[in-house]
Amino acid sequence: MNVFRSLKYRNFKLFFYGQSISLIGTWMQKTAVSWLVYRLTGSALLLGVVGFVSLIPSLILAPYAGSIVDRHNRYRILVITQVISMAQAGALAFMILFKFYNIPAIIGLSLIQGIINAFDVTCRQALMMEMVDNKDDLPNAIALNSTMSNLARIAGPAVAGIILGTFGEDFCFFGNFLSYIPVLGCLFMMKLNTKAIIRSEKSIWTELQEGFKYVSGDRDLSSLIVMLSISSLFVIPFNTLMPIFAKDIFNGDAKTFSWFESAAGVGSVISAVYLANLKTNKNLIKIMIIASLVFGLSVLMVAYAGKLSFALIFMVLTGVGMMAQTSAINTYIQTHAIPVMRARAISYYVMAYQGMIPIGSLLVGWLASGLGPRRAVCIEGIIGVLAAALFVLYKRRQQKLEANVDNKAVLAG
Repeated sequence: MNVFRSLKYRNFKLFFYGQSISLIGTWMQKTAVSWLVYRLTGSALLLGVVGFVSLIPSLILAPYAGSIVDRHNRYRILVITQVISMAQAGALAFMILFKFYNIPAIIGLSLIQGIINAFDVTCRQALMMEMVDNKDDLPNAIALNSTMSNLARIAGPAVAGIILGTFGEDFCFFGNFLSYIPVLGCLFMMKLNTKAIIRSEKSIWTELQEGFKYVSGDRDLSSLIVMLSISSLFVIPFNTLMPIFAKDIFNGDAKTFSWFESAAGVGSVISAVYLANLKTNKNLIKIMIIASLVFGLSVLMVAYAGKLSFALIFMVLTGVGMMAQTSAINTYIQTHAIPVMRARAISYYVMAYQGMIPIGSLLVGWLASGLGPRRAVCIEGIIGVLAAALFVLYKRRQQKLEANVDNKAVLAG
């Protein structure tokens, strides 16, 4: 089938299968951590803190990670980050097994994982081109990778909900620890023809400056990254409050919370399958604009849904919008950035996506503490819609300016 054409490449197939298992474990752990922290503390603010420390390193370290990835063997970096991630997951699993419910320790381990992810995510995205021989199949590979991630987002919380209610939190954490075994096995089976890295004589600081100048100097790249930054700061963090919606607003339990995560995952898979079937990447910006509007409107609907069934339906739509928005921007950057700047351009995507979410998590936690969870989520939805509208106005103005420049060039010629 056309939708699975990237799996014909052996290296990408191994990567796909290994990551599929590992990501299910990651989402099991994420669901268990959120539920555990809220169960122990009952604090919306601490939920925001946990989200903050797990992602804030991406804001600080992502550009540096991009320069490091451009300088060194990406495959080796990926193996190292996966081994360290397994060690972190093991430490958390044993801590919970022995009932060491220490919130500062949980926050500390979440911070360590965030530091690892700053390098791991940038490296995985940059390595994608080396796993897919034909550049025309790269958008399909990115979409399949997103589909895999979001299928894990469905399965992980769903499995976590069952395990949390039946066996307890420690089984979720050990499940994530063991899930790194297949991903490491698949990585060791890969045979990548990685190009020899020519060590740059430039300093890391010089390369950081070059990366910033390149991204900021390209209007399309910079505008998409700004749009993603706004979404990650003000809209995507609405997810932080879903344990409160599940437990307090809809009087549910851990399974109810897992339904919210899984519903968003279903929407993400629908969106990813659509993107995987695209035969061209010419309409990525248009897709991103429509997705941003859908995302903002559906978050608004979640805020004031009166019944659990309606809330879950709108959560599906949030998944559709968020997945299409982030994946379209990711695909555009990977297919338009020049090769020598690809990792650094991707690092700004990671910074805008993962780096802004933790600040937004703290912000929405603070808003929910003062205004209540429904009003806080409502505000996030409104910002999402306004951001999409402003982006449309910006693109129209840019097109007019470019048309005027072309007209002047024709007249001058």
